[in-house]
Amino acid sequence: MSMNNPNTFNNDFYAPTDLFAAAAAADERAGFITKTYLYLIGAVLLMIGLESVYFNLLGMEQATRIAGTMTNGISWLIVLGIFMGVQGVADMWARNSANPVMQIAGLVLYAVVASIVLFPLLTMALLVGGGTQIIVSAGVATGGLFSLMTLAVFITRKDFSFLRTFLIFGGMAALGLIVISILFGFNLGPIFIYAMIALACGYILYDTSNVLHHYRIGQHAAASLALLASLFILFWYVLQLFLSNRE
Repeated sequence: MSMNNPNTFNNDFYAPTDLFAAAAAADERAGFITKTYLYLIGAVLLMIGLESVYFNLLGMEQATRIAGTMTNGISWLIVLGIFMGVQGVADMWARNSANPVMQIAGLVLYAVVASIVLFPLLTMALLVGGGTQIIVSAGVATGGLFSLMTLAVFITRKDFSFLRTFLIFGGMAALGLIVISILFGFNLGPIFIYAMIALACGYILYDTSNVLHHYRIGQHAAASLALLASLFILFWYVLQLFLSNRE
């Protein structure tokens, strides 16, 4: 899974003409932050609900077949390519200041497609003994890391926008390694997983500081999407780490 957070690109694209949240009145700023995290929670719950629907409708046998087809070599590259393209569209919609409905649609679109991409990894986890517990443990660990990164930004009020260049190049390097590993059929190993967890934490610091310093009032859907993308990648690699330790 590649690290490709759209928020590392042009933050003012489709930006509303309202004040930046950092310069707004305290009640407006608090309302923006509250909406951002409520939208994030809603998107996470949507993904959880969709995964439950997938497995209940398909059953494990069919789910395993579909997951195997999705992750079979070039098929997985196609899936990731489509995911990255849809992610770009979702981010553009979420930043459309002229249409609040489209903003929400962008966040929902990302959540739906991310749940589909996550499906094969969850299937793999469920095939392992104690798979449900592994998924829950990975979710708790992900939530803990996300909370720590969030608290670090909110307590220090530090602007982590200086991470932007590092995150872009780190994400590009990770994507290149993933493509090579798929094409040549080798495992990137635990060091890569740890590096991706660190990169995801960097994205969370960056995205959270943008919520405080660089988003405008009214951009809560776009801010939520950026946070969701980082949270998704963090969970992906934390779950992989738990699975690799179990193996």
